[in-house]
Amino acid sequence: MKKSTGIILGIIGTFFLLVIIIVGWGVSTYNGIVSAETTVDEKSSAVRADLQRRSDLIPNLVETVKGYAKHEEQIFTELADARAKLSGAQTVAEQEAANTEISSALSRLLVIVENYPDLKANQNFINLQTQLEGTENRIKVSRLDYNKAVKDYNIRLRRFPSSIIAGMFGFEKADMFEGEEGIESVPNISF
Repeated sequence: MKKSTGIILGIIGTFFLLVIIIVGWGVSTYNGIVSAETTVDEKSSAVRADLQRRSDLIPNLVETVKGYAKHEEQIFTELADARAKLSGAQTVAEQEAANTEISSALSRLLVIVENYPDLKANQNFINLQTQLEGTENRIKVSRLDYNKAVKDYNIRLRRFPSSIIAGMFGFEKADMFEGEEGIESVPNISF
């Protein structure tokens, strides 16, 4: 009788130990996915902040250029429209599209600047150019960090057995920041 009670208690103890191990694994996996998702959100915010920084530099750049190139209104309008789209962007895809428009308009603006040698020598313009170049580099680094975080997160979602926990709690794949199609580097803004 004592032997059968010991066996039953051993089976019950093993069952509870197994349940504790499975629940512990589930909690740990869930927390790991939440941590990875939070990292993606953090890196996304960094990209958005850097894009916003560039967007904030544009009015100063435009005002500096306007003093020299008063008849170039179309490019100023395009830059303002692109900035507005970036401000309203909610998703990575919308940010990408707005960023493409800003980069395109900035490239055209910088081509226009080539026609104004006095502008290129203006100290305010030179300072803005330096800030813009630094910001472009920050955007590139932020995108790389974001894409690495997305890759790690998406891998975690797809790997077995954590994919079970991800599916149970509705975690969804995150989108990469692809950037402009056909352009593999930051815009050239040297004068």
